[in-house]
Amino acid sequence: MNKKILFLAAASLLISQLSFAQLGEKKVVFTHADTLRGSLNPNRTWWDVLRYDLTVKPDYDSKTIEGKTIIEFKTVYNVVSLPKDKAEELFKMQIDLQQPMIIDSIKKDVEITKFNAKTKTYVHEKFISKKLKFERTDNVAIVQLEWEYRLKEEGTKDSIVIYYHGKPKEAIRPPWDGGWIWKKDAQGRPWMTVACQGLGASVWYPCKDHQSDEPDDGATLTVIVPDSLVAVGNGRLINTKKENGLATFTWEIKNPINNYLIIPSIGKYVNFTDTLMGEKGKLDLSYWVMDYNLDKAKEQFKQAKLMLRAFEYWFGPYPFYEDSYKLVESPHLGMEHQSATAYGNKFGNGYLGRDLSGTGWGLKWDYIIVHESGHEWFANNITSKDLADMWVHEGITDYSETLFTEYYYGKEAGNDYNYGQRRSIGNRSPVIGYYGVNKEGSGDMYPKGANLMHTIRHSINNDETFRQILRGLNKTFYHQTVTTQQIEEFISKESGFNFNKVFDQYLRNIAIPVLEFYTDSAATSITYRYSNCINDFNLPIIIVPSSKKILATTQWQTTILNADEINWWNSKNIERMYYIKAKQLTTKP
Repeated sequence: MNKKILFLAAASLLISQLSFAQLGEKKVVFTHADTLRGSLNPNRTWWDVLRYDLTVKPDYDSKTIEGKTIIEFKTVYNVVSLPKDKAEELFKMQIDLQQPMIIDSIKKDVEITKFNAKTKTYVHEKFISKKLKFERTDNVAIVQLEWEYRLKEEGTKDSIVIYYHGKPKEAIRPPWDGGWIWKKDAQGRPWMTVACQGLGASVWYPCKDHQSDEPDDGATLTVIVPDSLVAVGNGRLINTKKENGLATFTWEIKNPINNYLIIPSIGKYVNFTDTLMGEKGKLDLSYWVMDYNLDKAKEQFKQAKLMLRAFEYWFGPYPFYEDSYKLVESPHLGMEHQSATAYGNKFGNGYLGRDLSGTGWGLKWDYIIVHESGHEWFANNITSKDLADMWVHEGITDYSETLFTEYYYGKEAGNDYNYGQRRSIGNRSPVIGYYGVNKEGSGDMYPKGANLMHTIRHSINNDETFRQILRGLNKTFYHQTVTTQQIEEFISKESGFNFNKVFDQYLRNIAIPVLEFYTDSAATSITYRYSNCINDFNLPIIIVPSSKKILATTQWQTTILNADEINWWNSKNIERMYYIKAKQLTTKP
């Protein structure tokens, strides 16, 4: 994180707004709270989160929680050279906690020193816990730090402790409508968890709620519950304590993790384990389900190993060996909680028994195990800095379903599945959203993003090159937050073709290109061009029988083809492999 972030965020927001304006969409109005949440403002950019240590105690009957958050951080730059009034304004700290949650106090340890007249030095005496002043505005607290503290040098480490309580927003339709989830299992026992993607982790605990800043040194999650229940978290269980009718479970995450992925799951869980010998050695597998679902889970969760083998082939090693891989049964459909994937697909194949592609291939595997675990690579390992770029999470992970299908059932099965996904694309608004205001783009980011990746793959015309691009993304951006520009530039560089206009077409516009073509009467040539697209759209088309590359543009061109090539062109293969419409003309243009 550095001073350039503010400029880049502002520039990105302007570009996004201009793109939407060109499409003639209605003006979208954002609130001050949207900007506070979604922007990298001066109260956020001077400090970088190193670690979260969370403690939460839920009360099922009142649907309330109380907790403590310790935030360890370091200063990104100092302001010694700035006038005091400027530094005071700059070095306030924004802590996010959404209404109606209440902050009771914010404290930090302050070093007390005494001046030694003989040595003319300050000598440390003790630390005291000092309350910090803060003001609540919208869904944030602006914390005032001491002037002497603000002069600390770049890289200085420190921490604050936030005590809070309240009745968090309750999820009505999780995971799409987020918040705390208060349910009962099939036997009437409490079952609690959280789903907060998009809505943000600050719906239930205080944090720096922006995707660009993950805790570099991981986190701990301590959950205090009645001793009749079990609390499951991310990473590994490092401590359990029972006393006075309560049980305390502490889980530790070694790796960086996004705020919205740190989640407690509380219920009458039982556990079984397994291991996988993967690309980085032994990977511990751990499964947590309701006690009455144990037998069904032992059978259905065998698919986890199949998924891991396929995705390590396509994407590279599972990114969180240190934290293990887990599936945790949830009272909602599922979510990509890092190293603790939430699972609620009722132990059956498909998406609650349905095939979203309509091809039949999606009924051969468990959608939640495949899709949500695919996010371990794209969302959890590689995380978009801004919510507007969520296609990096959802589009590429959606494509993982095609890759899984292909890995076990063949390339044509993968092509079928991907093509079938198009029926869910609406093309009513762009895939990329507004920057700086915590706003996702269109839900088309799932199937349209998957079809974009499939289109690029066929344009590259080398499956091994494409596979190495996917693996290279996970290696190059390992445990990092990224922009869409970084992903786009990497794919273009590694493929040897500038896909800039292709990304613009599918991510920032809603029209689907039409490849108009005319075959001469002798069937020896094709005349073609793109229409219904942005200027300079230039998606290459590969004619499979000969691997001939057609560099189509918005200008008419003519290419000599042999009979096999023309037959391939005329047989609807183009639409199957590329997300475009092919339109054969009856008269030569």
